Amino acid sequence: MSDTTPSKLHIAFASAEAEPFVKTGGLGDVAGSLPHALKAAGADVVVFVPRYDTIAQEYKDRMEHLCDFYVPLGWRNEYCGLERLNHEGVDYLFVDNERYFSRGYPYGFFDDGERFAFFSKAIVEALQYLPHTLDNFTCDVLHCNDWHTAMAPVFLREFYQALPLYQNVKTVFSIHNIAFQGQYSAKVLNDILGLAHIPAAAFQLTCGPDAVNYMQGALNYTDAITTVSPTYAEEIKTPDFGEHLDGILRRRAPILQGIVNGIDTTAFDPTTDPRIAANYSVQDRAGKAECKARLQQELGLEARDDRPLMVMVTRLTRQKGMDLVTYALDRILSGGVQVAVLGTGDTEYENALRYFEGKYPGTMAVRIQFDPALSQRMYAGADLFLMPSLFEPCGLSQMIAMRYGTLPIVRETGGLKDTVIPYNQYTGEGTGFSFTHFNGDEMADAVFRAAHLFWDNRDAFNGLVENAMKADFSWKRSADAYITLYHNLHPEIPMPQPQSEVVEKPKQELSPAVETDAEPKTEVKKESAEKPAPAKKATTRKAAAKPAASKTAATKSTATKKTTTTKAAAAKASAAAKTTTPAKAPATKTPTAKATAAAKTTANTKTAETKAPVAKATAAKTAKTRAATPKTASTKAAAAKPATSKASATTSAAPKVTATKTAAKSAAAAPAAKPATTTSAAAATVTKATTAKPATTTAATKPAAAATTAKPASQPTMKTVPKATRRGSKK
Repeated sequence: MSDTTPSKLHIAFASAEAEPFVKTGGLGDVAGSLPHALKAAGADVVVFVPRYDTIAQEYKDRMEHLCDFYVPLGWRNEYCGLERLNHEGVDYLFVDNERYFSRGYPYGFFDDGERFAFFSKAIVEALQYLPHTLDNFTCDVLHCNDWHTAMAPVFLREFYQALPLYQNVKTVFSIHNIAFQGQYSAKVLNDILGLAHIPAAAFQLTCGPDAVNYMQGALNYTDAITTVSPTYAEEIKTPDFGEHLDGILRRRAPILQGIVNGIDTTAFDPTTDPRIAANYSVQDRAGKAECKARLQQELGLEARDDRPLMVMVTRLTRQKGMDLVTYALDRILSGGVQVAVLGTGDTEYENALRYFEGKYPGTMAVRIQFDPALSQRMYAGADLFLMPSLFEPCGLSQMIAMRYGTLPIVRETGGLKDTVIPYNQYTGEGTGFSFTHFNGDEMADAVFRAAHLFWDNRDAFNGLVENAMKADFSWKRSADAYITLYHNLHPEIPMPQPQSEVVEKPKQELSPAVETDAEPKTEVKKESAEKPAPAKKATTRKAAAKPAASKTAATKSTATKKTTTTKAAAAKASAAAKTTTPAKAPATKTPTAKATAAAKTTANTKTAETKAPVAKATAAKTAKTRAATPKTASTKAAAAKPATSKASATTSAAPKVTATKTAAKSAAAAPAAKPATTTSAAAATVTKATTAKPATTTAATKPAAAATTAKPASQPTMKTVPKATRRGSKK
């Protein structure tokens, strides 16, 4: 295979939580949505998550055991199992150790420093096993999120970077809330992290006389730093917002950028949302008036369309601006604005809100509870949404409100400033209202600017509603920014091309956002069909193309799909470059598929497998190259063997490096020494059927790995643990 053959960008995404499996805040939303958008943008993505005991049994039952190995952690070696679950086309890999993760809640334990140091080390250790167990996945970028995974870039650099499989791995670290950094006693340097003997590492982790900081380590070691909005990226470089890390962030400012997250535009869609009283669209908003009337009735407010209804769905804390709210509520309520608040929090704010509810019956309503269904009805039924945060890394609620045609009133901080365009009375532009300083009177003035526009110029008000509902806060916009970042780290890999024909290219920059504040999650999404992946041989170079199954998303029409397929197979190079590759969809094994079925799908499979459409002559050449791929993979696997066999407790980094170099020389000197393995691998094929989410399914064929009885000797040693002792339950 030619070294110039385009390779797909492989992203390993690591997070302590991911919706729908486990979620305590906005981080779970990101890990549950962004990987899917990245895959739709053309990247190959896997997501690492701890296998918490709190994960619903329905998901545990669908997990497939990939492999198990031991993770060196300080002076000990800890068991680690790797469980795979394909969710909506993305492979989630659950790191399994019962001693660390069989708890009643994800966080808040005395040994969190050890638990998430293990998680970080296990992620890096597992990367060497993926080429053999997960469709030849060879990591290009390791994307870590918040302090729970912050030690992964440190471990990668200090213990693994010299090994061939890891030499080209770049790291990205995302800050979702800089207030949580993972600070622990300096004793963990030796006892847990095993870094006390490396002066440079100890120095870059130390944050005090007897303290180390996991997030500080990531900021010093990573190749790129992101946070959840451009404004927040600037704020955390100051002492007021930097939480004592502002100095490092200023020093590393060239690699720091803010990328606003997105929202699930399918889940939050007023045209289809079954949770609201009536559906409506930006073209026909009659249903929104009905939603308002029903909400006023439900909350005990006066059912009047001539009074603006302003709502808050929030945690009742100072960070969310509750000091300003309680200060200004008297003025707002007496001025004719209806107010409704949903949330829980500090007792002083809860009592203050109850006081105003009693003082202004029919005008003020408060619900001290967590109610996701009611929150949706409030987003849809309100005219205004108040969000006066002291600081807000990104924010989610303001984007949901705009999606439902409810105009936000926000303080200009963090993601709120980046996502809400203030109303311009001269041009009619804007998507909401804003104020600058953390001041109650200034907030009230902004509220009445919105109220007077509602009363005095309903046409202008409705124009703002239309602007807000048309704003693009999809995850695709965020994914495009991350894809550009990854490509800058690996310019030798071609820019990924979108795989979905349904999703259109965004017009230009305005970033969307996601909340990073913890709130309980009660809803669980239905899971799509699983796609167990057969074991494959290792590939240590990302430039080597791997066989890919033909997978398609739902197409707009049968005629469109046929036209696209025909063009991709026969068009000239100039026309082919414009063709969009269909999106991958989750697939399930079809062991009973016949050879005839595989033959029927050959033409379409070849077209979908190609990363970019090519001319006929090139397609013929590619077919020959694909036929030779198993041999190439087998040959290169020999070089990867030492890099992927470090599960032994007593093996050190230095011997591994030496062994790797020796093996690489041997493989180069005698590339033809593996004929048997190559033949067995090339002979085996597996036919898969693609299960598209809403509509069309397409069968696909895919070269498979050799049978388990004929594993190549180049695979890493994966220690098998008896069922009773798996996940480190007994030691």
